[in-house]
Amino acid sequence: MFDILEADIVVFQETKIQRKDLSDDMVLVPGWDCYFSLPRYKKGYSGVAIYTRQSVCAPIRVEEGITGVLCPPNSSTPFCDLPPDQQIGGYPTKEQLEKSPIDAAALDSEGRAVLLEFPAFVLIGVYSPANRDETRDEYRLGFLNALDARVRNLDAMGKQIFLTGDLNILREELDAANAEASMRKQGLSGFEFVSSPSRRLFNQLLGDGKVFGERDVGREHPILHDICRAFHPLRKGMFTCWEQKVNARPANCGARIDYVLCSLSMKDWFDGSNIQEGLMGSDHCPVYAVLGTTVRLRSKQVHLQDIMNPPGMFVNGNRQRQYSANVDILPMSARLIPEFTGRRNIRDMFTRAPSMSQVRENGKPGRQVASDEVSASNAPLSTTTSLPCSTTSQSEEIKSPEQRSRKHMRAPTTTSTMNKRLKSTVTSAGPKEARKGQQSLQSFLKPPTNEATACTNGFGQATTEPQEVGMSMTEKKD
Repeated sequence: MFDILEADIVVFQETKIQRKDLSDDMVLVPGWDCYFSLPRYKKGYSGVAIYTRQSVCAPIRVEEGITGVLCPPNSSTPFCDLPPDQQIGGYPTKEQLEKSPIDAAALDSEGRAVLLEFPAFVLIGVYSPANRDETRDEYRLGFLNALDARVRNLDAMGKQIFLTGDLNILREELDAANAEASMRKQGLSGFEFVSSPSRRLFNQLLGDGKVFGERDVGREHPILHDICRAFHPLRKGMFTCWEQKVNARPANCGARIDYVLCSLSMKDWFDGSNIQEGLMGSDHCPVYAVLGTTVRLRSKQVHLQDIMNPPGMFVNGNRQRQYSANVDILPMSARLIPEFTGRRNIRDMFTRAPSMSQVRENGKPGRQVASDEVSASNAPLSTTTSLPCSTTSQSEEIKSPEQRSRKHMRAPTTTSTMNKRLKSTVTSAGPKEARKGQQSLQSFLKPPTNEATACTNGFGQATTEPQEVGMSMTEKKD
């Protein structure tokens, strides 16, 4: 799957699993780290997961939830109460949370957000509540208010934001099939359509969002940029979700509710963005954005990898040290869950990184394989570990231990049989050169010889073998 997506950061929403459902295939993915937020109470519901490719990027902090009231693994201290150097920050204030009747713990109990901080930006992977019935309206608006507050607070701290996921919000009429017919059916004008509570909140967050009238207090300025729409400003039918019950996907009767958004200061960082509507397997399709290899940060052009990894791992785009599972793995990594910690994927057992001297002696390019645990001191300084291809010639056949064992086990059996036929005893004699083929008829006319040559089998035991290669009189009678 990761090979198909060709991405270095992959964000999943609506995983619908519990912790007990996590398996090796989900957690121990070679060359990747993963971070999960799973629902606390409901089964088969919600859930967010983020995977990062170790050879390209490594976060410096990871948190679960929007409000900061959840605790890190093996800790009773909420994220919002950790020392400043251990927290991402930007948590909604008490005043901001009072806008919702739902308390913070309940907002973060459904596994709807994972936050990763890189030196470049804070990545927020989110699964926003859907608008299915009125019973969830308070929870939905409470979650969106908390998300809006977190984004704005992070921006006020000077941190850049990359927000992505299933937001379950339509921006405007262009983002839904048959939007005009639907509005007529509901008796809504265009103004009323974009001014619903969730759409108004969302559009006030976007730089080009449609906002009618004065902006709300605390939302005077836009923060985010709609990357995909910016690359396709007038494109119709750019939908990311389709109703499965009526098989709406073949006719492309859907909606755009999945987004890749970034801080306004980052909008020039991207080389492209689009949807992958041809990738099946869900009622949603992936949305992606492609970052440039160099970006402008604080009035200076920098290599992207320098700011997508812990300080010092890359300098000017060149790797200075390898990713280390002992140093760079974070407490929120699923690899540290007791069921998986200290274990490896079975494929890793057959992957061995050669030393630098071996690579130089080989002199041939090998296939590139990503390693999930790379030693900072022993591995070559590259983004992947080089594994030379092994070649076997006919003259130097490599035998397995089982093959070698079978060879040694057969030798004494053959010798024992021949000894019984010859009824010979072991005598000391110097080695004689074996004759090539039948030289004369003398061997048929003279009596059988009792001379034998002592040899050693693979287990260090003395055995006897006939001196002559040709057929003996005893063998002829048999």
